[in-house]
Amino acid sequence: MTGLSFNDASGDRLRDWMQVSRETFYDESLIAIVPMGFCFPGHDAKKGDLPPRPECRKTWHDDLFRVLPQIELILAIGRYAQEYHFARLGQPLPKGMKVDDIVRSSAVSPHPKIIALPHPSWRNSGWIKRNPWFEQEVLPVLREQVAKAINA
Repeated sequence: MTGLSFNDASGDRLRDWMQVSRETFYDESLIAIVPMGFCFPGHDAKKGDLPPRPECRKTWHDDLFRVLPQIELILAIGRYAQEYHFARLGQPLPKGMKVDDIVRSSAVSPHPKIIALPHPSWRNSGWIKRNPWFEQEVLPVLREQVAKAINA
């Protein structure tokens, strides 16, 4: 472990989606990487990541975002982040809404601060292939919004 979030192939994919360099991605004056649990929760029996530990999110997230109102754009990566951030900003997701619908709708009419994304892990390569609209519709919006936030 390197202590850096997204310091792997999923990070390479995420930086490609955002069209930012590694240097920009890890520049704390431009980008804040705020994991849902602030700690790696471990793996399940199939070597997948366990869900974020709820006590970690409850302990830190609300206070952190309260003292960082200047954040202009949130990339809500994965279902846990999407549910948390949309609810936190007063737009809770409907029960049973699929990640496909969350991702697509956030790009079509983005909340002023949130773009929902699937996790950039290789495990989601099949999802990305089955949903070509992601690259056609979401990535251009993501890239535009990231560039706008970084250059603000």
